[in-house]
Amino acid sequence: MEPLLRVSDVSKRFKVRGGHVSAVDDVSFYVQAGDTVGIVGESGSGKSTLARLVLRLIEPDTGEVVFDGKNVAEARGAGLKELRRGMQMVFQDPYSSVNPRMPIGGNIGFPMKVQGFGKREIRDRTADLLDQVGLHPNHASYYPHQLSGGQLQRVNIARALTMEPKLVVCDEPLSALDKSIQAQVLNLLRDLRERLGLTYLFISHDLNVVEYFSDHVLVVYLGHVVESCPAKDLYREPLHPYTKVLLSAIPSVDPDTRTEAQALGGEPPSPLDPPSGCRFRTRCPLAMDICAREKPALREAATGHSVACHLFEERV
Repeated sequence: MEPLLRVSDVSKRFKVRGGHVSAVDDVSFYVQAGDTVGIVGESGSGKSTLARLVLRLIEPDTGEVVFDGKNVAEARGAGLKELRRGMQMVFQDPYSSVNPRMPIGGNIGFPMKVQGFGKREIRDRTADLLDQVGLHPNHASYYPHQLSGGQLQRVNIARALTMEPKLVVCDEPLSALDKSIQAQVLNLLRDLRERLGLTYLFISHDLNVVEYFSDHVLVVYLGHVVESCPAKDLYREPLHPYTKVLLSAIPSVDPDTRTEAQALGGEPPSPLDPPSGCRFRTRCPLAMDICAREKPALREAATGHSVACHLFEERV
């Protein structure tokens, strides 16, 4: 099957004082319809930039993004307007994602207004969406400051569903919420996926959430994908040293179990001047001479499990 979303060799650099920052570097992956692909990594690894490249909120320097068989960069006018109906985004901060001067109904209905829907249709659709995300239709008359963070994030999810999208990009949608509310919103997203047949690109720094919610996982470090595999394989047998460190840092919920997190050595490299070869080598306890000379390619080390590490090249 042709994937719903295909990202091929996409790179993005930002000009800053003193040089350029390479936020995303030759990233490739695909998402099949109905699946959830999780993207994990430290802050500054390029996860959010990658999400914005997929939605064409920013333009890539190289590479291409193909959504539903169409090259996103080539869409113009009515074609671009139609393309945007098919993919929507849920942002990290529920408070800054809404217009505080506009009631909830106006925030949800605004995309439909842009797309030319009638007033009655907008009102009816807004009421239905509020019900779908667990809010009362009367909340349409409320203003953002009258709702909690969890309720506002439900509003943002409702707004993302206004155009009946095929793909929803979730950029750390749980990080600003309390733990108990996180579980509710996560279960809502999962229920909507089953009821509406949604496809998710799910960005998070919480590996437990990614394991629970995702079918496939990409591990990103300084703009590179260093590991790619089904979620169950990542937690059962991680291959890349960086992935192992991330997993070891997950706290145990068992009070009798003491976790021994592997500490990363060295200082995080500057994105203005990333290390040669493997970008993780300056912090990797298993670094070899070849790691400084050659950038490891993302290759399949086991069935369906790819890793960018020189330690596994003899398996290829």
